[in-house]
Amino acid sequence: MPLEKTHLHIGFVALSDCAPLVVALEKHFFAAQGLTVTLSREPSWANIRDKVILGVLDAAQMLSSMPLAITLGLGGVQTPMLTAWVLSLNGNAITLSRALYERLQTSNAGTQTKPLVSAQSLQPLLAQQDRLLTFASVFPFSLHNYQLRAWLAAGGIDPDRDVQLMTVPPPQMVAHLEAGLLDGFCVGAPWNNVAVAQGLGHTLITSKDITPNSPEKVLGVTQAWAQQHPHTHLALLRALRAAAQWLDSHRAEAVELIARPDYLDLSPEIVRLSLQDQILYAPGKPAQHLPDFHLFYGDQTNRPTSTQAETLLRHMQRWKQLEDSLESQAIAARVYREDIYLASL
Repeated sequence: MPLEKTHLHIGFVALSDCAPLVVALEKHFFAAQGLTVTLSREPSWANIRDKVILGVLDAAQMLSSMPLAITLGLGGVQTPMLTAWVLSLNGNAITLSRALYERLQTSNAGTQTKPLVSAQSLQPLLAQQDRLLTFASVFPFSLHNYQLRAWLAAGGIDPDRDVQLMTVPPPQMVAHLEAGLLDGFCVGAPWNNVAVAQGLGHTLITSKDITPNSPEKVLGVTQAWAQQHPHTHLALLRALRAAAQWLDSHRAEAVELIARPDYLDLSPEIVRLSLQDQILYAPGKPAQHLPDFHLFYGDQTNRPTSTQAETLLRHMQRWKQLEDSLESQAIAARVYREDIYLASL
């Protein structure tokens, strides 16, 4: 069937898990499906949201909870969205500033037999502060926010009362840490490794330890766009499937692609760490291998399910972004479209 539209503008944020989109363009998987694609690097998730709603972007890399939040009108204009492709699982981590980590080591000296991975280790410092500790995540409706909150809460810290939370776009996290504006953050790769490599922070714990194998990024489109361009949408999904399959066995080659100035604009050495599932936990220490830190390909990786969506909605309800009475099943099935995914096979 002929494609309704062949030239697409697709947005992304400078993160390691934009790799499937970059590979699909640079290795000509979009072209093989009859698509001419322009990738647009956006400075923040809010930019992604607004440009997709306005039709400036046909589709975009999105945080897994964004299509749900936009459909429900949370934080912006209510616009029905859907996703039929999960771009990646895992990939986030919580990093503390070097100054805060050193204070933790001092205050917990003699009481810790393990690395300082629990937020409970922050407890002795809370009463000593002349200000609230400040932590950042990348977007209010993101797994980063929910993972950071869950980590704090598990340590007996109320994230809405005992600390200050703020939103910072991923590429700006390290600069905020260096300027002393943050005591820690939850962000996606490669920015935790960047902070540690520059001697600015210590990474404590990854998303695999908090919400393992959760959908991290998805391809988001408006429902109206999907209805107007059904064959183009399927072609887009097929291109991403081919790109993800290639990426699964060619990560070393992909490093050179996504490190380029148009994409992450970072040294290949730092990008290689995250694509090879290597985590820098402490400055000056060798990276540690964390299997499946990034997952890009496979039916259990790329298939969007209503169960995943319902879990994300429960995170929103836990942190009072949604009413508990919301009809979660209906919303989940409307936004996470397993049927379209299956039609693209």
